Amino acid sequence: MNELRELLQDNLNIEFISAVLSNPRDKDKVTKVRVRPLLKKEQLVFQIETFCNNQAFHRNAPSGEACEILLGYLENMRQMQLTTTRYLYTVLVSKKGKVTVKKKARQTDCREVDRSHDRKKNYILKEGIPVPFLQDLGVMTEEGKVVRSRSDKFRQINRFLEFIEDILPELDRDRELTILDFGCGKSYLTFAVYYYLHELKQYDIRVIGLDLKKEVIRNCNELSRKYGYEKLTFLEGNIADYEGCTRVDMVVTLHACDTATDYALSKAVGWGAKVILSVPCCQHELNGQIDCEVLGPVLGYGLIRERMAALITDALRAQYLEQEGYDTQILEFIDMEHTPKNILIRAVRSGKRRENQEALRRCEEYLHVSPTLGRLLEEKGWDGGLAVRGENLPGKLLEREGNDR
Repeated sequence: MNELRELLQDNLNIEFISAVLSNPRDKDKVTKVRVRPLLKKEQLVFQIETFCNNQAFHRNAPSGEACEILLGYLENMRQMQLTTTRYLYTVLVSKKGKVTVKKKARQTDCREVDRSHDRKKNYILKEGIPVPFLQDLGVMTEEGKVVRSRSDKFRQINRFLEFIEDILPELDRDRELTILDFGCGKSYLTFAVYYYLHELKQYDIRVIGLDLKKEVIRNCNELSRKYGYEKLTFLEGNIADYEGCTRVDMVVTLHACDTATDYALSKAVGWGAKVILSVPCCQHELNGQIDCEVLGPVLGYGLIRERMAALITDALRAQYLEQEGYDTQILEFIDMEHTPKNILIRAVRSGKRRENQEALRRCEEYLHVSPTLGRLLEEKGWDGGLAVRGENLPGKLLEREGNDR
């Protein structure tokens, strides 16, 4: 840890802007750490915000103490993003403790660092800095002020970008990356992904948004051309029939209805996508299938049955992805007060399969369910090996079954 100690000691100073520690080995411990500088009575300290079991805890410490605290958390974390006024650092820690540090000079002028104790949340896209696509989509005014009626959407966009920020070390900087957004709709988040990765982080990316609505696709393409986003395109089509790519690095599916999410996840596994980000919606399938005598007394209440079926659906989806060689998390996307559709499935391909087939089979038999994603993966025979090697799959990948959208 000497290299990490030197890195922190050299940068926990007046030039420090922020740090994020993420990707824990043990998910029962602290899962994420955020650090920012504070001035308290003219003394520079560092606020360390830790997240565990959907709770946040705060602690202020001077540089020396903060260094030791962060080193302790890094024993359980695989990565850290550290930003100063001059440099961006990406730190990766292997299972055996090998440390890899990538350092890059910042390309843009740095604003004065806000070290005040009581400040607004430090969003990735900041209020007061005009962002063209947010203006045209009605989230921001011309001056960069967030429209009050769209404040929830602004928070949602920033929250989603935080999930992407966590997995930046997983993305290859040495080649063009392909990102697919299935069911992009009005594309608030599609534009945000392109803007964040290409404009702010300077990744070479190609983003494709897919949706069934002609008018929506036309409008989004017009906006993309207006901003000069040459590698952001929108196409009309459904999830199950799309065949426009043979290699995909990230698959995004937000609020794809019912089993449309399963088709998108299946496609992602088939492509060997490095990252999957999915916010499911309207999980009806298992609600009509569950038949469990033991749970009968509680499943007799329609609302309870609906919610339990949705939660079980997403938990099984996560388990199927674990089987296929993905490290999978189920995370809170946005506070329940803003939307009940607040679960995000984030999966990062590791190649290490979870041997849980027998346990999953017993669970399915107990509940008398046959989820679409499990059947799709079984029918295609994707066992993790093909996807992990990143080989292309020949021919047509999926046939759409029924009306999923």
